[in-house]
Amino acid sequence: MLGRKAAGMDRSEDLVAKDSEPRIHSTAELKGCKLGRYAAIGERVVLREVVVGDFSYFERHAEAIYASIGKFCSIAANSRINALEHPIERLTQHKVSYRPNEYFRWLGVDAPFRDRRRSKAVTIGHDVWVGHGAVIMPGITIGNGAVIGANAVVTHDVAPYTIVAGVPAQPLRPRFAPAVAARIEALAWWDWPVQKLARAVPDMQAMPIEAFLDRWENDAV
Repeated sequence: MLGRKAAGMDRSEDLVAKDSEPRIHSTAELKGCKLGRYAAIGERVVLREVVVGDFSYFERHAEAIYASIGKFCSIAANSRINALEHPIERLTQHKVSYRPNEYFRWLGVDAPFRDRRRSKAVTIGHDVWVGHGAVIMPGITIGNGAVIGANAVVTHDVAPYTIVAGVPAQPLRPRFAPAVAARIEALAWWDWPVQKLARAVPDMQAMPIEAFLDRWENDAV
């Protein structure tokens, strides 16, 4: 996990921002994870080998494994990122064939099958909202600014700034016109220093999106 010093936080950031250390609920279970600044992990969340970007958060009972999560992502309760496959081509798809160590002495984890699962990691961009109970299948890439509807099952890649829903998930509509989405992508606001982000929040709240872009595309600080 990245601390204040490791993240390069200076005194000026201290004046506008709260403590940047990730917040992890006491009931959460994390293994082999890397959390960015201001990340928050909720009640009974389970993460295994997951990278979580700055400001991203997981609500209660969410799970993820073998995944990279961008900055400012909102992961709702009961969602599952990377619903791992089972070896359905084998005699049994039960874990007795790939994790026999849980049942028998001297039989180890099936490392090639574990590597097969790891090779199908999920990649989620910045500012993605994963709705309540959504499931994202192995190997999926979700673009910046996308929205995954509640209880959706995502079986194909999702384009940036696209809203999808259903089982299997299908595109409903874009969040913005293509020209506006391109301007947001170029702005890359998720990489702004915390001081600039704090100054921009009131405009995010009050301005229509194009007016906000007109204002902040020309802000050099």
